[in-house]
Amino acid sequence: MSMKKWMLSLATALLVATPTWAESVMQVYKSASCGCCAAWVEEMEAAGLRVEVHNLTNVNGKKQELGLPYQLASCHTAVIDGYIIEGHVPANEIQRLLREAPSISGLSVPGMPHGSPGMETGRVDAYEVVSFDLDNQQLDVWSRHNQ
Repeated sequence: MSMKKWMLSLATALLVATPTWAESVMQVYKSASCGCCAAWVEEMEAAGLRVEVHNLTNVNGKKQELGLPYQLASCHTAVIDGYIIEGHVPANEIQRLLREAPSISGLSVPGMPHGSPGMETGRVDAYEVVSFDLDNQQLDVWSRHNQ
């Protein structure tokens, strides 16, 4: 095989192997003093997601701007590829969201359940990742964890 063909084959293999979410940058809005938010960001980066952090004095203002219902709220909010990610959503669920690209507004882990990413406190609670569609005011269970 010629060097040119080999390089073309390698480039094609890398393109096919590179997940589409690897090129996306997640914008994270959080309080500068929140330790669990910082831990969640570290876990997202460790999973290969690219993250840009914005420390805000009024994170709730960002949630309101995005139209996020109070019942879905947690301590930090993120946006990636037009999807809202609220709270301690696991990286693999965000990657699945970006891969499948459903017609929803985003994912949320309401509250701050122990055992969710960034909330490793030694206690592990069961929790759900909720998908939501703001246009149709619809909520569904996307996945269950620690059941």
